[in-house]
Formats: sequence, structure tokens, C-alpha cells
Amino acid sequence: MKKSAILPSPTFFAADWPQEGPIDLKIHDLPHASSSTEWWYMHSHIKTKGGKQFSLFTSFFRHAIGFDKKTKVPDYAHSIIWGISDLENKKYYTVSLVDKRAPKLGLQRLKKGEIVKDSHIKRAAIEMLKKGVMPYPDELLTKDPTISNTRLSLDFDGNTFKKLPDGSYALHLKHKELELEVDLNFKPQKPPVRHGDNGVVRGVSAEDMFYYFIPKCKVTGSLKIKKEKLAVQSATGWYDHEFGCHPPGKEDQKDDMKKDVSWNWIAMQLDNGCELTAYDLIDLKTGEDCGSFIIMIDAKGKRHYSNKFHLKPLGDLWTSTRTFNEYPQAWIVEAPEFGLKVKAEAAFPNQEFATVISKPAFWEGRMNITGTLKGKKVRGPAYIERHGFVNSSNMKEFLKAVSKATLNSVSQILPLEFGEEKFEELVSKKGNRHLVKGLDKKAYVEKFIKPIREITDRSGKSWRSYATIACCDAVGGNSQVAIDWLALPELMHVGSLMVDDVQDKSLVRRGGPAAHVVHGDAIAINSGTGAYFIGQYCIYNVDKSWEEKVQIYNWYFEAMRASHSGQAMDIYGLDYLMPAALKDDKVAALLQERVIATHRLKSAAPAAYLARIGVLLGEGTKEQTEAMGSYFEALGISFQIIDDTLNLKGFKDNLKTKAEDITAGKITYPVAKAMAVLSKKDRARLWEIVSAKTSDIKLISEAVALMDKHQVIETCEKEAKAILERAWKKVDPLLRDSMVKLNLRAFSWFVLERTY
Repeated sequence: MKKSAILPSPTFFAADWPQEGPIDLKIHDLPHASSSTEWWYMHSHIKTKGGKQFSLFTSFFRHAIGFDKKTKVPDYAHSIIWGISDLENKKYYTVSLVDKRAPKLGLQRLKKGEIVKDSHIKRAAIEMLKKGVMPYPDELLTKDPTISNTRLSLDFDGNTFKKLPDGSYALHLKHKELELEVDLNFKPQKPPVRHGDNGVVRGVSAEDMFYYFIPKCKVTGSLKIKKEKLAVQSATGWYDHEFGCHPPGKEDQKDDMKKDVSWNWIAMQLDNGCELTAYDLIDLKTGEDCGSFIIMIDAKGKRHYSNKFHLKPLGDLWTSTRTFNEYPQAWIVEAPEFGLKVKAEAAFPNQEFATVISKPAFWEGRMNITGTLKGKKVRGPAYIERHGFVNSSNMKEFLKAVSKATLNSVSQILPLEFGEEKFEELVSKKGNRHLVKGLDKKAYVEKFIKPIREITDRSGKSWRSYATIACCDAVGGNSQVAIDWLALPELMHVGSLMVDDVQDKSLVRRGGPAAHVVHGDAIAINSGTGAYFIGQYCIYNVDKSWEEKVQIYNWYFEAMRASHSGQAMDIYGLDYLMPAALKDDKVAALLQERVIATHRLKSAAPAAYLARIGVLLGEGTKEQTEAMGSYFEALGISFQIIDDTLNLKGFKDNLKTKAEDITAGKITYPVAKAMAVLSKKDRARLWEIVSAKTSDIKLISEAVALMDKHQVIETCEKEAKAILERAWKKVDPLLRDSMVKLNLRAFSWFVLERTY
């Protein structure tokens, strides 16, 4: 990874850095004693003898985490990352091995308030790290790496990078679980080149760094993907080495000098014999340009440099369903002084690398270059890395990013403008032309599609959509191929809201007028009901067996029956039990069961079924399916209990809500709980106020005070959390400790601990 910005002028030059003149690789390929940060990086673009194409990169890191007080010798933490892009199958394999002390070091930093600011993510991370593991896809090195100080020889758990007597570099990588193996030889075809200001660049932690690279290597060897060994027919290679430290006396100032730096980096190898590399760095807090440089190496190996260039993203962004980060898939690179104007296009979108080394992830992948250099057409392969441009740093922002992706998914499935094939698909399916013959498309959009889109486009919490995607990934699946499934839960939920608003005579939905207020009851009911069936698009098109599709259909319609049953009970209410509940303690206690039953049917069952669908999409086990279904059922119940308590807590805390549930005369879980613990006298008084459906502040305050007698609101909150924790204990051992699992845990806490 490239982590550097150019210095206007060198402020520090370590004694063991290269001096003027050619770089002596026999010396400077070796580890540098002065360095607190150092890495060796290489990438290659490969065509195998069978005609398949791959690109790969790897980077060996060491970073000082402390210094011996007597000798001042650094104590290094080590890590290695590598990835393979399979261009034919559009698959991206990643490996990240971090220092075996990483869980301990991570806990220390978290407890100091470093790394993570979001309280929910921090708690989830601490919980996981205490197990002595790192969240997958990061894995722990099993032993201390060996790094020779007399010759270039790195060994990180059998992943090796070595300088051979003939001046070439041997790279060996292996991962048993993923069934990957790499054996490549990089033989330099051009001399090493200085980057930045004659080699000096600035690191993101305010280090001074030295950076050189070899832009062209001949690559030979083989890859092994699963059980297929592939010999290299032709390949090009690239090698970087960077090392640096804080100037003497400034080590303790590094945190004060550190910026919130993000960067874009590109390295391209053109078919005219030239190579180019460029990067720009930006402080996201201030918008400050922290440095930028472009280097061109001509066919003869001569270095040309400039800081006047553009590296700009083009077109639509690709969204990751694991991190919900967005990444450009095309770029324009222009350097007027070189006569360069080229376009870089991603070989395929899903080349996001998730790792705590660069939390939560970065994008580094194969690009294809086309364009002109000095008026002549050029093309060739490239790598681009985009780092630090994250959509979220806390759970609230993360769920906003989920909502944005969900809206995009809905707009793809349910567009406001579309052609004839989509028209057929929305009405029935592609090919059923006779069903749209004579149909007024404009009227269809206005009175069927638009009412649904008006509600979805206002954006909800989208936690149900996240549930499906997260469950797919949590069991080891690839949710990226099922991104359209973000729409199904949202359409199901929005459909129910539109119909509910008619039934409840609600006037406002998601900050705007309810659908029936704008379009009338009949249109709102029809479109709301129609939204349930539009999600069928996902099931119809999913790449699963017919048996699995039938299972999804069954779960979906079981969820629909359950939610409508719950809605029937919610509409009817529990008033019919109150005469007996006021006199009979057993009936009063029964109220809680009745409220939970409604919550389970109306909110929890749909969430549970959506979770089961997610596990099926991720090819999880039956045990995982049931456990995840039970967990999201628990989350749905807990969510509704907390919803009931927030209505009252908001009233208590400076009237942040008007306690609408009391004004509506609704028997919520806190009211039901109060009926079970209050004296018969207080019970009668509470019901007198609730049944009056009053908006009188004094009477509402009295009702809340009656519940406060027995800490009813606090008790309900504790029960909600306990329900969720019991379910988590069952699902926890069935899921690999991963970043997705960590986010799922944090997400659950966020849902329960939200404020009004």
C-alpha cells in the first residue's frame, strides 16, 4: 500500500538512506535500521499457458510499536497482505496475516480510545479480541517472521520474498484454506527509480520516508488456484520498497502531526515500453492537498517527473455490500507535460480488500489502460489503490450508507422510467407482451409505482435489508452477487407501512405525507399490497436451484402471513382484556404475553425469515439458518420493546416526544408490564388515563409517574437486552469471528440503544 505524500523539500535524511546517484540494491533492498515503518511491495499481471489472466499484489510490512529503553532498537509488529484477481471468473482472493500479538495490541489501543470512536463497534471489537483472535478475513501469524539483515530474505509463516544471486526476486505465497499458491520470479528489466522529491516522501503519520521502485520486471513461475496449477506464459512485474521514520526528537509528536489522509495511487505498464506511477493525497478534514506526484519511466529507463496531473474518477460508483464503501470503477489520468491522456477501467468491480491494517477496507485491483501518450495510442495493465475514502466511521453513518444502497437497489428494481422489457417484467415477466398491450405506462407509473417510490425514497433505517445481506456474509457467503436483495425487505416493509397508514389513519410517514393522503385510500392499499409482490423479482432471478427458490418462496410467504396476523392483533388491540386485567392479577400478567405475541408476528417473524433467506443465499448450514432466524426474531421483539420505551423516555426527557402511544390509548409493553406490578388502584388509574386517549401533559405525566413507581421503563429495557443476549449466545459459536460478525454485533446494540 502506498502511504506517502511528497515533501516540498526534505526535512530529514537518515544516514542509511540512499545517497545521490544510482541506488545500490545490494544495500537498500535490505531492512533499514533507522526505520520505524518499512514495507516491500510487488505486483504482477499474468497470462498463463492456458490463456487465463490474473493479476496479483503482495506487501510485507513491519512497523515499530515500541523501542527498547536501553538499546533503542525497535520492537516491530509484522503483517503481510496479498490478493489475486481472476479476470476470467471475476473473483478476488485476499489474504491478510497480522502479528500474533495483534489482539493484545488492539485491545490496548481500543482501551486508550484509539482506532475506533463508535462505542458499539468498540464494544464488539473488544469482545472479539478478548478471544485472542482477529476478525476474519484477518488471520494471525502463527510465529515470529524472520527478516535477514545481511541479505533480502523475508519469511512470514512460509510466505517468502528473497533476493537471488542473479539479482532476481523469488516470491512464494501460500494459503491452505483458500487453496492458493504462488511461485514467481521477478527479474528486473529496468534500474530502480526514485519516487517523490528525489526519493523523499512524507508518510501519513508525519514520518519522513524514502521510496524507490523497479517499474518493469520479467516474471516467470506458476500459480495454483484451488487444485489447478497454472504455468506463466507471459507476465510483467513491479517492485516497490519504502522505509522511514520520524525525525529525531519528533517521535512523541507523531499523533499531533498525523493527518486524516486518504489517497489514490496508480501504476501502469504501457505497451510502448513506458511505465507511469502517480498518487495524490488529501486531508479529508481540511480538504488540503497533502502531496501529489507523477513519474514516467521511458522505454530507455529514464525518469521524468511532474506534479501537474489529474487523477480523476469517472462514472458511477460501485458499492460494497460488506462495508458499504463506494469506489470508482473508471479513472482519467492526464499529465500535460508528458502528453499523457489515458482512461483506466476496472477489470471487474469487486476488488475490495477488507483488513484491520486499513480499516475497514481499501480497493486495490487490476485496471485496463487505453489512451494516448505523446499523440500515439497506448494500452496496458495497471493497478489502482484507493484508500481512506470511507462512507462511515460509526454505526449511524454505516446504516445511512446501507439506506443509500437500498434506495439504489429499489430504483433498479422499481424505476420511474423504463423500456418495454422492464414494463413487461414489472407487470408480469419479460416476454408477456400481451399483458402490457394497450396499457398506459404513464398512468401505471403515477398510480402504481410512484406511490411506493415516494415512501421508499424518503429513506428508512433499512436494518431489515442489512439483516439479509449480513447473514449471507456472516456464514461465509458473497452478498455482492445478491445486492438486489437489499430491495426485497424494504419493499415488504414499505408495503406494510402504506397499508398500515390507511388502517391507522396516520397522516405522516417518514417525514412526509402518508401515501393515502396524497393518492387516496384505494391507490395506497393497492400499491402497498403490490409492493409485497415486486420483491418476487429477487427470488425469480436468484442463481439458486428450484428447490432453494421454493424454500425462499415459502419463507417469504410465511413471513407475510405472520406479519398480517400480527397486524390484525395490533388493530384489534388488547382493550377487551382490560376489565378482567383490572381485577385479576393472572389476566394482568397475561397482557405482556399478548403484546410480545403481536411484536413477534408483526416485526420479529419477518426479520427472522429474512435472516434465514440470507443464510440460504450464503450457503450456510441448517443449524446456522435456525440460529440466525432465532437471533433476528429476538432482535425484532427487542426492537419493538425498545420502541415502546423510547416513546415514554422521550416524554420524560424534556418532552422530546409527546408520548403518542398514551394519547392513542395503546397498550404497549411498558403499559402491560405496569399492569402486572401495580396495585389494583394504580392499575385502574393508569388505564383510566390511557383509555381516555388524552393529550393533556399533566395526565400523561401522571401515567408515566405511575410506571416509574416500579421502574417499569428501565425493566422493559433490561428485558429487551436480555432477550437479545440469550439469542446471541446460541448463534455466536456457529459463526466465524469475522468483521461482518463484529459489525452485526455492533449493529444489534445500536438498534437497541438508539435514542428517540
